[in-house]
Amino acid sequence: MIDLPSNFKAFIFDLDGTLADTMPIHYKACQLVCERKGFNFPEDYFYKEAGKPTLEVFRNLIRKLEIKNLDGNELGQEKEQMFIDLIPLVKPLDFVAKVAKRYKDKIPMAIGSGGQRNTVKLTLKAIGFDGFFDSIVTCDDVEFHKPHPETFLKAASEMVVEPHDCVVFEDGDPGLEAAKSVCMMTVDVREYL
Repeated sequence: MIDLPSNFKAFIFDLDGTLADTMPIHYKACQLVCERKGFNFPEDYFYKEAGKPTLEVFRNLIRKLEIKNLDGNELGQEKEQMFIDLIPLVKPLDFVAKVAKRYKDKIPMAIGSGGQRNTVKLTLKAIGFDGFFDSIVTCDDVEFHKPHPETFLKAASEMVVEPHDCVVFEDGDPGLEAAKSVCMMTVDVREYL
């Protein structure tokens, strides 16, 4: 059972690896796309970049590996399509999903994801949370991505709740850093895996 901070008025859930058990499937999609191009997607890099938009992750990877003949944006788009093909395999992370269900209609709740809007919506539908949240903020809705707090600040604003009254559920260091930088309470779900 998750230990919740006290005096909260709203929840903001990251999606991938937090509410939805997508990280192994995202990694599989990354690997399949990279293997087609003849290289490996480093697993440690994948988890270090958790929470950042896919296109940014792939652009940075291509620079890091110094691969000159590939476009990071194109690879990222191929990976997103591959993930969409694998979405039927996604399940909710039950211990986080139970918290969301327990507080449904009691407090405002939002998704604050580094994923693309279409993928986020498809993932929520796959895990049975379609139409569940008061606000959904994705990488398509903000200029600055995690570890910048814009995603979470926009979610709080849309729920009409002060940032310091929000609890952010996260599984990635960039997201935790973003939430803490604006005095939001945090739950690192990795502690409960």
